[in-house]
Amino acid sequence: MGKIVGYVRISSKGQLVNNSMEQQEQEILNKYSNAIIYSEQFTGTTIQRPIFNEVVKNLSEGDTLVICKLDRLARNTGEGIELVQGLFNKGIAVHVLNVGLLENTTMGKFFLTTLLAVAEMERNTIIERTQNGKAIAKTKKGFTEGRPKSYTQKQLDNAVGMLNNDSYKEVAEITGISKSTLIREVRKRKVT
Repeated sequence: MGKIVGYVRISSKGQLVNNSMEQQEQEILNKYSNAIIYSEQFTGTTIQRPIFNEVVKNLSEGDTLVICKLDRLARNTGEGIELVQGLFNKGIAVHVLNVGLLENTTMGKFFLTTLLAVAEMERNTIIERTQNGKAIAKTKKGFTEGRPKSYTQKQLDNAVGMLNNDSYKEVAEITGISKSTLIREVRKRKVT
């Protein structure tokens, strides 16, 4: 029997903070205590993920790749099928914990295709809902794109004026406006 390799992926730092990465690792280790775990924080919208690519490259015949959910592997049906078929062709088993062991059989491939199609549909539905919500919000009075401004123009003018006598660090401490925000504001004013 080959090695058991667990792959854990989160898309955002927010998922890192709420322990999503740790939860995935624990799920894999609960099933396979001897699993070698690899993890990364990288968007699932691309298959070009550095750690994942390295994991796949180093898998050998008889090994098992373990993931918690199919969407950690791929979000696109075509790429997911191609990826798993490539693993099957190398003699590598794929175990999706919330689904089961995917097999290189006609039924296994059908099951995989169906699951990936559902995952892609869910993702597209979320995007569609987000876009519809944004379109509705744009029709409302007072809508502004992006995050609300943290500081008024008067506060920024005052802070930039202070830079004539004080350093960025000192102005940041006095005003509570971060050094990076001050630098961005100064650069923006030089351009205009």
